[in-house]
Amino acid sequence: MAAADPPPTPVRFGIIGCANIARKVSRAILLSPNSTIVAIGSRSLEKAAAYAKNNGFPASAKAYGSYDAVLEDPDVDAVYIPLPTSLHLHWAVLAARKKKHVLLEKPVALSVGELDEILAACESSGVQYMDATMWMHHPRTAEMKAFLSDERRFGELKAVHSIFSYNPGADFLNTDIRVKPDLDALGALGDTGWYCIRAILWAADYQLPKTVTALRDAEFNEAGVILSCGASLCFEDGKIATFYCSFLSNLTMEISVLGANGYLRVHDFVIPFQESVGAFYVNAGTKFAELSIGIEPSPTEQLVKTDLPQEARMVKEFSSLVRKVIDHGSETEKKWPTISRKTQLVVDAVKASIDKDFQPIDVVY
Repeated sequence: MAAADPPPTPVRFGIIGCANIARKVSRAILLSPNSTIVAIGSRSLEKAAAYAKNNGFPASAKAYGSYDAVLEDPDVDAVYIPLPTSLHLHWAVLAARKKKHVLLEKPVALSVGELDEILAACESSGVQYMDATMWMHHPRTAEMKAFLSDERRFGELKAVHSIFSYNPGADFLNTDIRVKPDLDALGALGDTGWYCIRAILWAADYQLPKTVTALRDAEFNEAGVILSCGASLCFEDGKIATFYCSFLSNLTMEISVLGANGYLRVHDFVIPFQESVGAFYVNAGTKFAELSIGIEPSPTEQLVKTDLPQEARMVKEFSSLVRKVIDHGSETEKKWPTISRKTQLVVDAVKASIDKDFQPIDVVY
């Protein structure tokens, strides 16, 4: 009997900051078969130690009272950065310069200019970059793309609409970093709009729109941070897309994609209703039934199971790319920086349209 392959050498993660989202990603790092946590840094050593203990970190994981200490640790291969967006430029660039691979929470930057500095630092140091848009890594996403790529069942892409909204309540709207102009100045556009824009680009095979026009009546808090907004995206070939993102509406996570021959809808694209299975609905060749009392055929539900939650699959994919660089001197994967940059470009265009009285903004890569 042939000997089993040895388990992969785990990528050793350091975590920069004790954000709430880091609890989810820390769990994912420990669930993924090719990664582990070796360090966490906070501005308070006590806070870092308590965070490690409360979230089941390995006993060997080191707690540091600064972010710099994580980056100076030679045992750290990669860092996950869940800090407020205003801090991403400094810490992601510094991490790259310290030869740490970078998994960066979204929104990744306040502007594409900032992101370009981050990506240039990663490229210069030969470290892998990926943004933490988790739904991209669910196997459902590949299944949905297969349907959209089917010329017979779906056909030419005509329109996309996406919504991501949630209503977290008064305490969030008063105190959360996502509504503070000095921490996350993009507000709902950066937090929930990022997902909607990524969904549109994903459906369009990452073709950028020609113009972006924010919809009037965006809502702001007293500090001028966006609490809800929408936009229309017009493409060179005539297809259109719209989205709505909000901190003021009921939890909704929709993508609707219309083709010449078919239609796809998913109701929970950001976070699946169930961790181990994701559903989506498709229809092709739809007609009105006799007497127009229904449609034929009815939409069909597709169920896609996963052995790991989507965030653990994200970590697994990132860690696999990191290991190729470390073990084989491979080039970094350029897909993820490119997708990030295109998403940020559209985020910037929506913000510019809002700032310029909702005028159309040309999108130039």
